[in-house]
Amino acid sequence: MLEFENVGLRFRGGAGVENLTFRALPGEIVALIGLNGAGKTTLMRLALGMLRPQQGTVRLFGESLESAPTSSWAGVGALIEVPLAYPELTVRENLRIACLLHSTDPGRVENSLDAWRLTPVAARRFRRLSLGNRQRVGLAAALQHNPRLIVLDEPSNALDPASVILLRDQLTRRAGEGSAILVSSHHLDEVARIADRVLLMNAGRLIGELDTTGPDLERAFFERIREDDEHHLTAGEVAR
Repeated sequence: MLEFENVGLRFRGGAGVENLTFRALPGEIVALIGLNGAGKTTLMRLALGMLRPQQGTVRLFGESLESAPTSSWAGVGALIEVPLAYPELTVRENLRIACLLHSTDPGRVENSLDAWRLTPVAARRFRRLSLGNRQRVGLAAALQHNPRLIVLDEPSNALDPASVILLRDQLTRRAGEGSAILVSSHHLDEVARIADRVLLMNAGRLIGELDTTGPDLERAFFERIREDDEHHLTAGEVAR
């Protein structure tokens, strides 16, 4: 569904990502974790064609992004950083527009409102919503067209515990139906509940997978980050 092969992008000032290689397969939930600034959002923007790599190849449904047909994007659902919505339109109107943009029957809107418990605010303008309701609108818009690939950046932001459980159920169900899911999060315990693989990212690099079967995920996570930092510090000193 999604493949990165030796992907790199360097911004002015030196920050960026390098040598990103991984796959997200049908029916698989891949979680991406790392400290703030590790490059998670950059990776997701690369996956969605919002940024173009300077090295390597990103493939969507087996086609490089440069040659993938426009119609492929109808099979992708995404939420990056903040929900994309028109503030002066109502929740129902925004979801209807999202259906049309994904070439999907607008009749799905009512089911989406019900699934995400948004019916009580369906007629409210987006700009008047709470942060939690805005996030649920963004998730509903990203998923209501039943995408084959789902890319979500910190999707549990601003969600209350009941909504987090709702999100978890939605993702596990969709993975069970064959969708590939790439999700970033700083909630280690939460992603450990649903992810088939947890990829670690540090300083713009993928540094391996995190074993989620251990008793203390946070300790294991920070230990892996510390080891990677020390390794690269030592390597840099040797190079000098």
